[in-house]
Amino acid sequence: MKYDFDRVIERKGTNSSKWDQLEKLFGAPDVLPMWVADMDFEAPPEVVEALEKRANHGIFGYTVRPQSYYDAYMQWQKDRHGWKIEQEWICTCPGVVTAISMIIDVLTAPGDRIMVQVPVYHPFYDMIALNGREIVRNPLRLENGRYTMDFELIERQFAEDQVKALLLCNPHNPVGRVWTSEELTRLSELCIKYNIMVFSDEIHKDIVYKGHNHIPIASLSEISAQQTVTFTAPSKTFNIAGLQSSTLIIPNKEWRQKYIRKQKTLALDMENCFAAVAAECCYTSGGPWLDALLAYLEENRDTVLRFVEQELPEVTAFRSEGTYLVWMDCRNISPSGAELKKLMFREAGVAFSEGSGFGKEGEGFVRVNIGCPRPLLLEGLQRFADAVHRRRPQQ
Repeated sequence: MKYDFDRVIERKGTNSSKWDQLEKLFGAPDVLPMWVADMDFEAPPEVVEALEKRANHGIFGYTVRPQSYYDAYMQWQKDRHGWKIEQEWICTCPGVVTAISMIIDVLTAPGDRIMVQVPVYHPFYDMIALNGREIVRNPLRLENGRYTMDFELIERQFAEDQVKALLLCNPHNPVGRVWTSEELTRLSELCIKYNIMVFSDEIHKDIVYKGHNHIPIASLSEISAQQTVTFTAPSKTFNIAGLQSSTLIIPNKEWRQKYIRKQKTLALDMENCFAAVAAECCYTSGGPWLDALLAYLEENRDTVLRFVEQELPEVTAFRSEGTYLVWMDCRNISPSGAELKKLMFREAGVAFSEGSGFGKEGEGFVRVNIGCPRPLLLEGLQRFADAVHRRRPQQ
């Protein structure tokens, strides 16, 4: 089936967080938004049809996930990621961020120290701090144009800083790394050695490009599985974030019981009737659409790399291995986040995510959402390049 990812769809007027807050967030109504991580593509047609069928029924009562959902999800994990999971491990939540915050609440105590590998997805900081825990910053190493884990520093911090848990991001947002089997094995061995719980955000796990494979860290060994909670969702993969559906994988029975108790305490154990339908349909029928999307996104990524090389020699764009995000080093334009915001929002009329929101290590960088039709991607890049060119000294 042919999917038209080049088609530009009007999203203004749909209460879109991305498109309907432009003046409020960026000071102008005509800024081109390429920031928050949702895509400007229609969901798979099978999903749209399933939702239409459900809506036409006309009764929207309390809903549970059927057995067919669990079968579809387990099959997807096995086929796409080589991980055979048990149904009893599966728990649900409206969203991954909510789920991570709940897990931090029930498995750690106030004052406990949780490691994050920075720069990293900005809600990680709030989830830790607002739960009364302490953040341990573990900077990624930038070497030869690629981010890597600093295992010597990780071990030193595990040993000396009384770290209780690691909040892992895989694939990594914003830098675009898909951690290899070797990297994850070494990390897992350290976590086992120092008895570190692993909370693994794998929401981008299905957006992985050729030459790379997503490996769930919990799949490495039985010990790793027992000390890991894995967070997943169809929201990024199939562009259904607004439907609020996520799934946790918790092999550890004691941890799972604690989570379920908290879920019931907050009355989060019921399902949105549309989310249940959409999630199951994504996992049963969304594969061909996803394969086509990945090819399109990979070309979008390569379009960014070519454009930056040709038009923006001041900028370094990192070759994302996964996610529909491209991390760009703009420190040769300005090391100041405030100055980059001025350049983007006021001068260029484009909204990339300014990097200091991902931690101080991200200042001078921007994150570009490439999950959009290529004409919009090229327009955003050209707007940015034109603004940079206008700042260059006149020859």
